[in-house]
Amino acid sequence: MTRDSTIRARIAEHWWASEAGDIDAEHAIYAVDAILDYPQSGERFRGRERIRAQRGGHPAERHFTVTRILGGGGLWVSECVITYDGAPTRSVSIMEFTGDLVARETQYFADPFPAPPSRAAQAEPMPDGG
Repeated sequence: MTRDSTIRARIAEHWWASEAGDIDAEHAIYAVDAILDYPQSGERFRGRERIRAQRGGHPAERHFTVTRILGGGGLWVSECVITYDGAPTRSVSIMEFTGDLVARETQYFADPFPAPPSRAAQAEPMPDGG
């Protein structure tokens, strides 16, 4: 198994564990001193335990659907739909690896919005709504 295929499998396991609510497996991918940034809210969480604590206290019912995982070497991107209490939000997770652990992750979130009629002639619907 190549390093890239090992990391891809670890990322897939991370998202599966997130969906399953397995908090130990979900956070096993992070280095002890990992950093998680949420640029839209201006928050930084330093260290695996703080990352775990902020996610563990989330009040919403959450579900994770991975639409794709891309990357190689030390840089990987996951596109996901995270559903909070039934409302879908698109998420992009950028993971930077040192060895086989995430040293830094940056997550961006975007709520869906209706397509403007002015683009209808140029656009086609994306499969599964996105």
